[in-house]
Amino acid sequence: MNKTIRRASVFTLLLVLALLARATWVQFYDGKALADDKDNRRNAIETYADPLGNIIVGGDSITGSAATKHSDLKYKRTYKDGKLYAAVTGYASQAYAPTQLEGIYRDLLDGTDNRLKTVMDTVTGKRADPGTVVTTIDPDVQKAAYDALGDKKGAAVAIDPKTGRILAIVSTPSYDPSSLTDANTAGTAWKKLNADSDKPLTNRALRQPLPPGSTFKLVVAAAALEDGLYPNVDKKTDSPDPYTLPGTTRDLSNENPNAPCENATIRTALQYSCNNVFAKMAVSLGQDKVKAMAEKFGFNDTEQDVPVRAYTSVYPSDMDRSSTALTGIGQYDVTATPLQMAMVSAAIANGGKLVSPHMVSQITDSGGDVLENYDDSTSTKEIVSSSTAEQLQSAMQTVVQKGTGTNAQISGATVGGKTGTAQHGENNSKTPYAWFTSYGEKGGKEVTVAVMVEQSNAARSEVSGNGLAAPVAKAVMQAALK
Repeated sequence: MNKTIRRASVFTLLLVLALLARATWVQFYDGKALADDKDNRRNAIETYADPLGNIIVGGDSITGSAATKHSDLKYKRTYKDGKLYAAVTGYASQAYAPTQLEGIYRDLLDGTDNRLKTVMDTVTGKRADPGTVVTTIDPDVQKAAYDALGDKKGAAVAIDPKTGRILAIVSTPSYDPSSLTDANTAGTAWKKLNADSDKPLTNRALRQPLPPGSTFKLVVAAAALEDGLYPNVDKKTDSPDPYTLPGTTRDLSNENPNAPCENATIRTALQYSCNNVFAKMAVSLGQDKVKAMAEKFGFNDTEQDVPVRAYTSVYPSDMDRSSTALTGIGQYDVTATPLQMAMVSAAIANGGKLVSPHMVSQITDSGGDVLENYDDSTSTKEIVSSSTAEQLQSAMQTVVQKGTGTNAQISGATVGGKTGTAQHGENNSKTPYAWFTSYGEKGGKEVTVAVMVEQSNAARSEVSGNGLAAPVAKAVMQAALK
């Protein structure tokens, strides 16, 4: 063989070896990445080749699957009362990545979860029958919250404080997940929803922390009682009125200038929502002690999963004393989700113990066998002593009986609450946020509810926690306690 042919042969062999090496690399190393690529249509074809598993509320399915026409995606997701449950389910779309419970339990619902496979499925490679997600949501409580919020922009969360079961998660304005399920029409709906200034795709209950205003005074009061700064809720505090913010000439005013806020007890200060008392209290405690109590309730927790991950509620650090005073009334850089403020009331209502909140009870396979039971795996953490919890319960009842939260009164039920009207915009130039966090008990049933109204049609002078948020909380508690 002459030298030229030999060199050509060697070069050709090297090319073949390089091709084999590349093919091996693509098949065994890049294969999974390519298979999982969001633009790989085969994934969608496989996912929607059969009906998906369902999400259950109150024993009934609120999801389904419908056959499509003229498409290689044989089925699409459907929703029953989609707007009512959008903050719970999220959406499963042929065009976009799934969200909320649809996203978290995607593998279970499309049958690719390994726990669903039978021996025969493993042998044949057949996709397993999909599983089911059973929620803790009470349909009556959910509907009461949704109807009570109505055309307001806001959110509500209801929790059973004894079990941690979330009974309602509502965010308004809502959207119909069905509009995003079909690949042929999802794009138009997606653009419209994202262009809406009211942001209906935002889950305000879990994923939009805002200043909680005076509802945060419960956290400051808990810190003062636990620290021993004041022995009980009926001991007079050292609280000048007006209170001048440390290091400034600015006097902190109270909403009601005629309220008996000077040196008021914690009970009276909660009843009239005295800013001077809690601003001074936060400064007396110091930011570290207030922060420590806030974090016990769940603030600054970056992994608050229910199982949908909630955005972090924040209590800030490294402040001057003037800023610390403002955090005492839930302003400055303090933010909270309605879930977080419901957790504050839940711990107080449950004797100082917080049971981890969750909105999924269990997941099952297609035959109904339980794969995981979340009701049995909750954790309980002591936030405050039972004595502190009992005193705060009593003070919260005073708020509802004859204080700023009278609109939450329910005949025959014990109700405690705390209002909040949080400033919004520079120098409070925008419409304030209205808050109410509460608990109710009747006939052995208990519930805690937090409501946030971001915007409504009410005149600015009528925006308050008692005027806008407390009636919503009342409707939710009535549904839970009936």
